[in-house]
Parts: sequence; C-alpha cells; structure tokens
Amino acid sequence: MPTSLTPRQLTGLDDSHLVTLPDGHRVQHAVAEALCALQADARQAGFELAIASSFRSFARQLAIWNGKARGERPVFDDADRRLTLASLTPEEQLHAILRFSAIPGTSRHHWGTDLDVYDASAVPADYAVQLSLSEVTAGGPFEALHTWLDARMAAGESYGFFRPYGLDRGGVACERWHLSFAPLSVACAAQLQVDLVRASWDDTTAGELLLRSELERSLAATLQRYVSVPDDWCIAKTRC
Repeated sequence: MPTSLTPRQLTGLDDSHLVTLPDGHRVQHAVAEALCALQADARQAGFELAIASSFRSFARQLAIWNGKARGERPVFDDADRRLTLASLTPEEQLHAILRFSAIPGTSRHHWGTDLDVYDASAVPADYAVQLSLSEVTAGGPFEALHTWLDARMAAGESYGFFRPYGLDRGGVACERWHLSFAPLSVACAAQLQVDLVRASWDDTTAGELLLRSELERSLAATLQRYVSVPDDWCIAKTRC
C-alpha cells in the first residue's frame, strides 16, 4: 500500500494524488476506502462520522498562516484567550501560531491522509464546527464519538486511523478530532525533510511566507517539535 508522494504532493503544491468523496472532501484512494468502513461502523454505533477538514493545499495553509501572522485571523492561547500578536516578539508570535497551525508545506493535511472529524448527528445541521477542546471533552457534543474511537483504536479496529496529536507533548496542542491514516501517513512523515520544506516556500505563486526569517533560524528544531510525532502514536502493525 505505501507509495512515495512527489515533493510537490507532499507539500501541498500538487493534488493529483487525491480522489474526491461524495461530500466534496479529498483524500487518497486507500484513505477513502478505510474511511467508508469506519463510517459504517460508526453509524451502527449511533454516530454520523463526518469530515470537517481533509486535504488542504499549500496556498490554503499559507493563507491561514499569513492571516494569523498579520493579525487578521485570531490566535489563541491554551486557555482559549485571544492573543495580541503585536505585543509578542517574533519568536513568541511564531510559537503561538505553531501551537494550533502548521507551517505551509508541513501540514499533514497536504498528504491526503489526515482528517478532522465530528459527529454530525450530535448537532443541528446549521451548527458551526469549531474544532475546539470543549467540543470533544466531557459535556461536549462530540465527546461520545471520540470515546468510541478511543476504544476502536485501542482494539486495533479503527481501519488504520489514529491520532498523531492525541497527547500534548509541548508542540502542537492536543487535537482529539485529528485522525491520520497510519498505513500511508507514516511514510509521508518520513519523506518530509528540512530542504524539501524550504524548497516548497520558493516553489509557489501563492505569495510570501510571513515569519520566514524567524523559521529559518531553527527550522530543523521547529519541525522536530511541531511536525514530528513519536513512533508510538499508532499501533505498530499499521506502520509501513
């Protein structure tokens, strides 16, 4: 099953490795098949496992990143309080953004293997999903779905889907809603190297990457902290 993506596919500059699902979301073909099986099991358990976010292009990730760097999009701390970026040093700004948003070219959503999910049956049709901690913890509308997913993952019955950011290790904040298809994403993560990421910033017409000079100062260490995940994030048999 594992196949290497091209550098441009890996960094979100090319989407030719994807298929389109009935709801319009895009993933790799093997991910679509596994997701269909997981959704069928979820439906039998009383949940409607839906996708809030799937593939995200480099240009889209750049717009999110630059919007936060300019102060046009909100940046929050761990207590869900909005930060005033102008009051922070460039290094502090960088780490505040990285806590919840990936550097363009490094997002796992570029690969077509990763999804943000929720339970559509737990909220009204017009509900605006926030992908927030309060939605997925005790009392939140999607907590029951994720408790069910916990049990499936522990039993090795989640069709290869696991949580790369299931624990807070001081880099990316805990994202219980983020699922990754390990049989493919482990290989993608191994491909992602510093030079490839840096090259993606120049191989685009989407615009300049803000805070680039700050990123360049310690890019390898930043990728290790905010992009890499430890080997135990998924069950060993699902790895390549």
